[in-house]
Amino acid sequence: MIRTENLTKKFSTTLAVDRLSLSIPEGEVFGFLGPNGAGKTTTVRMLTSLIAPTSGSALVNGLQIGKDDTAIRRSVGILTETPGMYDNLSAEYNLEIYANLYEVKDVKGQVEKYLRMLGLWERRNDEAGSFSKGMKQKLAIARALLHEPRLLFLDEPTAALDPEAAHLVREFIAELRKEGRTIFLCTHNLDEADRLCDRIGVFKSRMLVVDSPAALRSQLFGRKVVFHLRQADERFGSTVRQMPFVREAKVVDNKLIVTLDDPEMRDPDILRTLVGMGADVQFVGELRHSLEDVYLQLMKDN
Repeated sequence: MIRTENLTKKFSTTLAVDRLSLSIPEGEVFGFLGPNGAGKTTTVRMLTSLIAPTSGSALVNGLQIGKDDTAIRRSVGILTETPGMYDNLSAEYNLEIYANLYEVKDVKGQVEKYLRMLGLWERRNDEAGSFSKGMKQKLAIARALLHEPRLLFLDEPTAALDPEAAHLVREFIAELRKEGRTIFLCTHNLDEADRLCDRIGVFKSRMLVVDSPAALRSQLFGRKVVFHLRQADERFGSTVRQMPFVREAKVVDNKLIVTLDDPEMRDPDILRTLVGMGADVQFVGELRHSLEDVYLQLMKDN
């Protein structure tokens, strides 16, 4: 669906995107994370054939940027960070304009479909300029979907939205995911990326890492299992620490915190060892690092 090789963009002496090589299969929700000025929006603009790369190559929907630019723009949907609408025109007429530009066959039907789907049908005759930020964002998402693209670029889709509006947009993205659409999601909302994305790429002019959120947690921090004990004893930690699959074990208050890579496989071994030593295990849980922890660690290391 998307394949880039050494994709690079320079603005004068500024290197915005440095040799990006990336492969995103059909049906994946891919999160593109990075600080302001990292080159995320520049990357999206190149992949949607809005600007040309300085060097490198990319295929989008099997089409080559720099050669099939018009076809690429027709085949993708894009929600920009600050989507512009004709504020003095109705929501319905706004969408009809773009549906005609995309040469949608059933303009009225597609416009109604997405206005209803996003809860805007009752406001279809109201001027877009009278809409709240959340309603404008939903209208912009509808615009991006009118021509039924299989590949959708979303740049900060929930930025500056109130919690209710952000929730509605996230739910809609989840529905698009169920339909098998490929989504390239740029966001600063790490919890949002964690919940929605199959994989994430952390980007800072160049790609730092690409993997699933769970795999990145494991790579950077390991997985931490907490054995809650009626009464802790340092000898529990000492014994568990000697087990070959354990990275670290420490006793904190009445908890034994164990770092290891495969808890599902190894927890029963640890549990049997603790019970055999006379430990009263009350319950077992997992201490999860957030995606924010992963992101901040990567930014610190790079």
